[in-house]
Amino acid sequence: MDVRFSSEQVALRDSVAQVVERLGAKAVGQLDDAERVAKLDAAVIASGWRELRTADDAGAPWASAVEVAIVAEELAKGVADAAFVGPTLAAELRRLTGTEPSSAAETVALTADLEALGSSVAVDAAGATGVLAVCDGALVEATLGAQLPETDLTRPSFEVGADVVAVELPAEAVTRITTLGLAVTCADLVGTMQGGLDLATDYAKDRHQYGAAIGSFQAVQHMLADAHVLTEGSRSVMLHAAWAVDALSPEEALAAAAGAKAYCARSARAVCETVIQVHGGIGNTWECMAHVFLRRALLSSDILGGVGPNLEKVLAHHGIGSSDGLR
Repeated sequence: MDVRFSSEQVALRDSVAQVVERLGAKAVGQLDDAERVAKLDAAVIASGWRELRTADDAGAPWASAVEVAIVAEELAKGVADAAFVGPTLAAELRRLTGTEPSSAAETVALTADLEALGSSVAVDAAGATGVLAVCDGALVEATLGAQLPETDLTRPSFEVGADVVAVELPAEAVTRITTLGLAVTCADLVGTMQGGLDLATDYAKDRHQYGAAIGSFQAVQHMLADAHVLTEGSRSVMLHAAWAVDALSPEEALAAAAGAKAYCARSARAVCETVIQVHGGIGNTWECMAHVFLRRALLSSDILGGVGPNLEKVLAHHGIGSSDGLR
């Protein structure tokens, strides 16, 4: 695996960063700016980023999972309140099943049991009118219900309504969509960590106590250094997982993605809690953006499971027993 980005990947990363810098929310109050949100969503639609995993004439995706991860990381870094993870996974499900892309905006639901579909959650559902889910080895089309109380202020979740079983899925397709989902949520977690860390670092430079910037205090430096190490480690395992989606066998790719998700989920919570702590008292207030990063990390950690469930996948792949002692 070559971890260096190509010139095209660098250009993709920079273009996403420019859109988020121009249209992303810089303060909590801007999350309610409907005009800004509409412009950001229109820019994401026009870019074609949600269609990166749409099938080409040969049935292969237009872009690799690495490109998808690049977009997901940059959007999360700026806590962009435009849907990406949900529509991307929906496009991958359409490609894997050979079904025509829907004219309606789609997202995905979290459940593996058809009987539990009505109590499941459709995630990253801003602007969506349809829901896709993998239940009991089949692709299921469903409708959106009522919006749920917000954990992530940048990506709303909805109840799931009536369902229709559309297409039976082979086991490999289920593994592939799970692998991509884990890799993309890892990228979202990495971007969330980086965005929160940048916020805390800037605050540590500007905030003064006892006549000096708090960033000059050794205790604060150690906290930020530890958060940086966790973020960089998460980026490394995330990029390997994204590469593995298209480069390795389904079983090996799933193991890589599950291991990455366990690492990223644990790291993201630690990093986002550090971000709040560096801000001190203001970090616990609604006006501070720190909690927006933590909320986003909590949702991304929950999509397809956090530390424990994914350690179970890794250990099962290697024929090892329960991970109860490792959580």
